[in-house]
Amino acid sequence: MTQVGEGQEASESAPQVMTFGAPTVGEILAERYELAEHINNDSAGRQVWRGVDVVLKRPVAVVLRYPGGDSAMEMLQAAVAASRVIHPSLVGVYDAIGEGERAYVVREWVDGESLREIVAEEPLDPTRTTTVAHAVAEAVAAMHATGMVHGNIHPGTVLIGDDGRVVLADARADSADTRETDIRAIGGVLYFALTGHWPHAEAGRSNLPDAVRDPAGAVAAPRQIRAGVPAYLGDLTMDLLDSRLALPAADVLAAELGRLDSATDEPYYEEAGPLRFLSGPRDTGAAVDPGGPRSEPQRATVRKIAAGVAGLLVIAVAGLVFGISALGNGGDTDDTAAPPSDVPATADSDPATGSANNGKPKNFAISANQVRIVDPSESQRNELEGADAVVDGNENTGWEPNGYKSANFGNLKPGMGILIDLGQPRTVSSVQVTLSDGGASAELRAGAADPGSSAAGDEQVLSSYKRVGDPFEAFDATKMSFTDFDPDQKYQYLLFFITEMPRTGDSQWPFKVGVQEIVVAGLS
Repeated sequence: MTQVGEGQEASESAPQVMTFGAPTVGEILAERYELAEHINNDSAGRQVWRGVDVVLKRPVAVVLRYPGGDSAMEMLQAAVAASRVIHPSLVGVYDAIGEGERAYVVREWVDGESLREIVAEEPLDPTRTTTVAHAVAEAVAAMHATGMVHGNIHPGTVLIGDDGRVVLADARADSADTRETDIRAIGGVLYFALTGHWPHAEAGRSNLPDAVRDPAGAVAAPRQIRAGVPAYLGDLTMDLLDSRLALPAADVLAAELGRLDSATDEPYYEEAGPLRFLSGPRDTGAAVDPGGPRSEPQRATVRKIAAGVAGLLVIAVAGLVFGISALGNGGDTDDTAAPPSDVPATADSDPATGSANNGKPKNFAISANQVRIVDPSESQRNELEGADAVVDGNENTGWEPNGYKSANFGNLKPGMGILIDLGQPRTVSSVQVTLSDGGASAELRAGAADPGSSAAGDEQVLSSYKRVGDPFEAFDATKMSFTDFDPDQKYQYLLFFITEMPRTGDSQWPFKVGVQEIVVAGLS
């Protein structure tokens, strides 16, 4: 089988490196791991070998970087972190060794094929798709429970053994990866298993075929591509890929996929219909096309079973309180007695408005007059129009600065960005930015005021606003998620600032990138 290494995808055409001092068949590494066969090279140039642990007499996979040195430290650190999480659906990591001129990670060898190889022959049926996604979600939940993020979920790192075991390999999260990107990638795994296509913009760039899209760029639902996909499985897949929807935790997703997986052998589960945990469309201010692929109404966020259990608990508690009250009154009851006046309001209600408020983050509605372009340049300020397009709810429209001859805006300014005024101080939980192309570097900042749209004002914004979380450096995807907000602090002014642009334009002005959409979520 193809044991894909730590890169995003294995390169089918990558040649084996055979320079002087390179690893060779029969060589024994660390006096223990014998190299038996070179399998492939991943997209980052790391070699993947089938080897043998000559001490324990067992097969192993060796992911080897040559040359090594400081550049291999990230690979080794990721392997050490992954080795601390033990789960049946995670590939075991046995060793991580740096030898100066080369570094290598030794992990469990899995006899079988990757999901990528299997689906290349034919997409999976819905039952097998659910089983695969269930195992991946359980593996991710185990990592998230320890505070780790996988960061490398794609069809090449989902391995399916000849014995039917499904395992996830090669964690390599960096500062750009979050729990949210892991969950989105599970949605990508579902979509790929059902259709043979990988949704690039939603789940991460890949050399696999992109998702099928309508003329507006929206992803087509799996059942629009292939007959026989159950509605509940297609809806779940699309919900996980929809940036307007809040994502479940990995353990909640694993439980739901486990329920659907069990339904294969226990059909009575299906009588209640699929349990849904995702909210309806976020309030972006955009109209929903009733004829589009997502025209079906979204189901409520509360699970049916959880709601039923909660109802029973309420009845039981009410009965217990009533019984205690009756005993406290000597057993006498008065059917006409008024209820106590000091019963506390429920946690799901707002005492000021009486409206439901479950304390969950939601998207803020941001209008065109709440955003503007920040350009800290005195001489070249001709790119200040179009900020309204980044909050119009349409990822096919956006703002794009002029093209430049170098990534750092031609060395004319430190960068450009978009300032967002939330209207009042608010508790923010996340900011998601969709860009037109991958490869940009950017950061998020927060400040106390907007000094006004002028070169001096923009320079003041840049100097006074403080960075929120870590910046993205040459980020290889189009969706940046910022989540490192202080829950005890309120934010009103946010600045998304691009510091370097990727090479995507023409030969004269090759460096440019567009901001397609910005979504801010939190508590009002």
